[in-house]
Amino acid sequence: MSDIEYVIGALLREKGLTLGVVESATGGLISHLITNVPGSSNYFKGSITVYADETKRKIIGVKSVTLAEYGSVSSQVAMEMAAGGKKALAADICISDTGIAGPGGATLEKAVGLFYLGLAHKDGIFSRKRLFHGTREEIKQSAAAAALSWLKQYLVSLKE
Repeated sequence: MSDIEYVIGALLREKGLTLGVVESATGGLISHLITNVPGSSNYFKGSITVYADETKRKIIGVKSVTLAEYGSVSSQVAMEMAAGGKKALAADICISDTGIAGPGGATLEKAVGLFYLGLAHKDGIFSRKRLFHGTREEIKQSAAAAALSWLKQYLVSLKE
């Protein structure tokens, strides 16, 4: 990893924002990187790892109908995870991920390495689709890096 988590920390402090994270396929990796920064407790509200669909429903509030209609690896679920995490963690901004890290889990419609990232903020709820390649660990690392990169871009774009 680069020093992106330090840049994100500085941006959050500068803008007076707090951060929450809801992770599925990255299993806590994003939160691990965020908390590697000394003083991250000043802006990081916490994280929730929701691996099972039942946990996504019960803890974060992802709708059963959303999971049934789109599947757990979908744009819709990533957005509901981010929105639910923002509320549950009382954070200003929340990022989320859901995906297939592999080597199993793929379907005809959804390949290993497919991820959806979510971001919730007062200005809206967004998602991004990404496809990563490599081993399970490499895919998880790539997904975490992509989520942090998007968060950094989003924070930079915010008006004062």
